[in-house]
Amino acid sequence: MTKSIQLVLAAILLLQFKHFIADFVLQTPYQFLNKGRYGHPGGFIHAGIHALGSMLAFLVITPTLVAGVAIVVCEFIAHYHIDWMKERTTRVRQWVFPQSEFWWTFGADQAAHQVTYVAIAGVLAWSAGL
Repeated sequence: MTKSIQLVLAAILLLQFKHFIADFVLQTPYQFLNKGRYGHPGGFIHAGIHALGSMLAFLVITPTLVAGVAIVVCEFIAHYHIDWMKERTTRVRQWVFPQSEFWWTFGADQAAHQVTYVAIAGVLAWSAGL
């Protein structure tokens, strides 16, 4: 395995760790109860924690300043809207635990976040010339 592949995989691993901490350890009721209200500070705080936490990957692959800022801003926007869409969908359709539709929506939300981490790793690799 090349050094470049190792660095990209390490960056993805750090983003996975960050996701667990930000989504399941640090998320407060103020955040998760308000993510479905567009523009509510609870959703902004949650997305901000994710965006800043994504900078952990910069410890493995250092981006250019422009790429680093773009990653943080795009992660904030993407995370906020992915969560908002999941919350709005489950609330409007009244899907709740343990309904299958609730879990499908939850899984789609988590998969969308994972896609953003692959994209972040790709931008990091590109920015560093890997």
